[in-house]
Amino acid sequence: MKRLLRLPSAYLCLPLLLACGITPLTYDLPAGYGQGILLLVLAAGAILLLDATMGIRLPAPERFRARRYAGTREAFVALAFAAVVTLFCGLDLALFPIPLIDDPSSYATMEPGREHLRHISDMCWTLPVIGLLCTRHAGLRYLLLTVGLVFPVLVIDRNRIFAGLFSIAFIAVFRRDASRPLPWKAIAMLGLLGCVVFSVLGALRSGSLDNVTLPFSSLYRAAPQGVKWLLLYISAGPYNFGAMLAKHYANPDFLVHQLIPGSGPLSSMDTDIPFDAMNINVGTEYLPFLLAWGAPGALLSIAAAYGLLIWCVRRLRPNVPLFGLLMFLRIAYVSVMSPFAPQIFIWMNAAFLGICLLLQVLAALLPGRTPSPFHPSESPAWNEPTKST
Repeated sequence: MKRLLRLPSAYLCLPLLLACGITPLTYDLPAGYGQGILLLVLAAGAILLLDATMGIRLPAPERFRARRYAGTREAFVALAFAAVVTLFCGLDLALFPIPLIDDPSSYATMEPGREHLRHISDMCWTLPVIGLLCTRHAGLRYLLLTVGLVFPVLVIDRNRIFAGLFSIAFIAVFRRDASRPLPWKAIAMLGLLGCVVFSVLGALRSGSLDNVTLPFSSLYRAAPQGVKWLLLYISAGPYNFGAMLAKHYANPDFLVHQLIPGSGPLSSMDTDIPFDAMNINVGTEYLPFLLAWGAPGALLSIAAAYGLLIWCVRRLRPNVPLFGLLMFLRIAYVSVMSPFAPQIFIWMNAAFLGICLLLQVLAALLPGRTPSPFHPSESPAWNEPTKST
């Protein structure tokens, strides 16, 4: 399993293949819709094969286990960053209504000023990572874990919940002692927790699924309500992607609005895109490129997403730097979520990568001698003194 998780394309292609596989089981697909889904499957399969032959891999779990962050300049800068994010989370809750408590339907309503706060508080998913890796104080560690997981529940932000749980699961796997089996029970509990929270918040946010008018299959109609939310969440992106390809619909404005801040509305509900159900308006990471440049544009965007993932994997070498790890976790997570909606090629994602690069430079410029980043008992061979002959 760890060997598969070291494969960069696994984070991009396997979720896409899973979503495309579930889509025909969830819907009775109209004529022509299957072509778009097949395009996604072929692209994901080709990248998997390419990745298997290129030999680019995440560092071995031994490298993750050997890396010591607490007490380093990186950890000091990361904890300062975590303090700022925590402050903005508190301001968000103190100055504006709390959707989970006051009005669940207001989760997407941004009063004047709240949008700017949310740009920072949205990075709450980093708090559990920083808490687990950068502090030896149990109280501070649990505080960061609690804020990072509770805040997105209060503001009904399922995306940040998944990002936090994904990062915790990744660290649990790659920091696990080699002599001990993978913590499958803990990982399963994280997955179950995510599914339960997702289903409950989905019902609070969007109401009943009875208002969704799509050609659902008999298998979907027979599923429990909570399972229906998961199936719809997983399959809606490929379904709408196939629908737009079949309808030959073109609209480059949506891609322009996504890539250039302030150029226009970001919500696809504010456009004339002919979705089969306007309240199910997602279409994978690659839909805006499909609408702008057709099938070649979609394929180009998949290749670009893989290239960005490879760049982040290379930044983990040779010593798994903390901010390189945060950058990888971000890109790996949005790659996993790419079958649902655009999150890779958005300006906030670019801003987060830029912040991590700046923090990495700041940590390197701080005065003082940084302790060895490796545990003494697990130092790599090239850190040992050379024996004289």
